[in-house]
Amino acid sequence: MPTSAEENVHVGQIEIHYWAAAKAAAGVAQDVLEVAEAVTLSEVVRRAVDLHQDTRLADVLQVCSALVDDRPVKRLDPETVLVEPGQSVEFLPPFAGG
Repeated sequence: MPTSAEENVHVGQIEIHYWAAAKAAAGVAQDVLEVAEAVTLSEVVRRAVDLHQDTRLADVLQVCSALVDDRPVKRLDPETVLVEPGQSVEFLPPFAGG
């Protein structure tokens, strides 16, 4: 029996980890995004902010360093950085004295 295209979509997850001020702004240490394919870092940020509306998270993420699977990507254009299902994204705000 044929299946629809939607039934063939495999959903994966991207883990988002927040540190220091980002954690305080989000009110949680991490989130999990359900994705069917790779998404841009910009999309990860947009979806993270959507999960925490009415918080300062959007402002905090603008100054954060970002790591995708422990690889620094902050200096890259977030529209060109792909995050694959199964990967993690870490948001690290600037730390005093460092």
